[in-house]
This record gives sequence, structure tokens and C-alpha cells, in this order.
Amino acid sequence: MSKFTEVNEKIAEKVVEGYKKIEDGVVDGYKKLETGVVDGFNKVNDKIIEKVFSKDGETVEDTKKRLSGDE
Repeated sequence: MSKFTEVNEKIAEKVVEGYKKIEDGVVDGYKKLETGVVDGFNKVNDKIIEKVFSKDGETVEDTKKRLSGDE
């Protein structure tokens, strides 16, 4: 194997490592963002259920069961 080929292979390995680190960072960031959005939506949804649909001290979970017909 020529010296030129060895150098190119080392460069290619470093580039791939760099892209992998970037990919991991982007995916991790997306997962955190997704989790935050879903958690926020669920909190708002629970508050709406509590304020609009709950009856006489009924818990949010009980209200969800009643509304879904799973009682």
C-alpha cells in the first residue's frame, strides 16, 4: 500500500468519526426536543381535561377513562 493511500485512509477515518459525532449530537438534540414538546403537550392536555371535562373532584386519569369509555 502506498503512503498516499495510507494517508487518504486515515483522513477518511477521521472524517467519518467527525460526521458520526455530529450525527450523534443532532440525534440526541432532536430526542431531547421531541421529549420536551411531547411532555409539554401532555401537561396542557391534562389541564384542559381537568378544567373542561372533570366532574366533582374527579382525577384527570378517571376523567380520561370515563371519556374513553374504559370505565
